[in-house]
Amino acid sequence: MKELIEDIAKALVDKPEQVHVRAVEGEQSTILELKVDPSDLGKVIGKQGRTARSIRTILGAAGMKLKKRYSLEILE
Repeated sequence: MKELIEDIAKALVDKPEQVHVRAVEGEQSTILELKVDPSDLGKVIGKQGRTARSIRTILGAAGMKLKKRYSLEILE
């Protein structure tokens, strides 16, 4: 999952070397923390959060296939 989010984010930003994803394991779910360059933050979030919502939808669908719950946090 971490690689999936990393690949999607690297395709969206201008500085792919600044993309970092960290997985925080919880009891019931896994939180994926996405950190990008501050100048690329708008590209990952998108207009009215549409891009971020789409990434979260893909993450949810992939998680259902693996029978695990994932959530995405975009860090500044």
